[in-house]
Amino acid sequence: MMRAVELSRLGFPAPNPHVGCVIVADGEVVGEGYHDHAGGPHAEIVALRQAGKKARGATVFVTMEPCNHHGRTPPCAAALLEAGVARVVAAYRDPIPSHSGGLERLRTAGMEVHVGLMEETARAANLPWLTAVERAYPYVVAKAAMTLDGRIAMPDGRSKWITGEQARAEAHRLRAECGAVLVGRATVEKDDPSLTVRHIEVVNQPLRIVLDPSRKVAKGAKIFDREAPSLRFVAGQPMDGEAAAPYSDGAFDLRAVLKELYARGVTSVLVEGGALTIGKFYEAGLIDRIELFVAPKVFGAGKMWIEASPSGPAIEEPDFKIVHARSVGNDAWISCVRTT
Repeated sequence: MMRAVELSRLGFPAPNPHVGCVIVADGEVVGEGYHDHAGGPHAEIVALRQAGKKARGATVFVTMEPCNHHGRTPPCAAALLEAGVARVVAAYRDPIPSHSGGLERLRTAGMEVHVGLMEETARAANLPWLTAVERAYPYVVAKAAMTLDGRIAMPDGRSKWITGEQARAEAHRLRAECGAVLVGRATVEKDDPSLTVRHIEVVNQPLRIVLDPSRKVAKGAKIFDREAPSLRFVAGQPMDGEAAAPYSDGAFDLRAVLKELYARGVTSVLVEGGALTIGKFYEAGLIDRIELFVAPKVFGAGKMWIEASPSGPAIEEPDFKIVHARSVGNDAWISCVRTT
């Protein structure tokens, strides 16, 4: 099961869950796999194909209950039955009622079934997806690249390539992992970003989302090109390629935005900017994780990475805790998760 958990961390399956699978016969691993991308074969199918005839009578270790529904791919429970495996050990059950029932189907068919092995470890490897399913809106990751003094732009507005190439590659990996990238209107107008994944290979490009209540972003902006899907949030009646959310006092109801995204299948979203947009998500208590890339530079002045109202006695009771800090090229990468 530990190997299955390791495998589950691979790939970019968003908005689907991370799942890993290992098949063992006569004490030997005969097949293993993971869910690489949405629309691709599930972990169990990859492992079964690798195992071939050796799967008959074998034991299958899988991090999440085999699916029992027909989505983009056929149900894995049926494939396991057809392969003739003898036993299935799952770390935890599928939390979506319409997808679950795979273990019961296998047990009813006479297969030996166990659930709960290394459940906590396996769930931790799939935390964003599980969190989204539990609360019915996406897991939110805020990302920023800045200088040592927290600046994301020079006083004259210049901001391109604050961090190095390795840090930028990791930022693109975050886009792929989340499967959706969100920015505010001003960021698109100022930088005209494409918001695609370019530094690593992916099958599916992320959904690009812009908060643009009055449709001020031009149709020719890169975010609306054919390189990846896009969605514009507006205040009012939406048109094709748009979604609506409550808007008042110059701001969207961000929780409503997230719930609309979840209804459209988004389970994790990377908020990349700008500072005001990140600040609004922070003030609403909607950020689950923060990823900061810090370059060894000092601008001394210029725009900060976040614009938010004071949140109280942050020194005594911090909102986030640092869970990882490491070097990436010549820059630092700091990961924080919410504590409250």
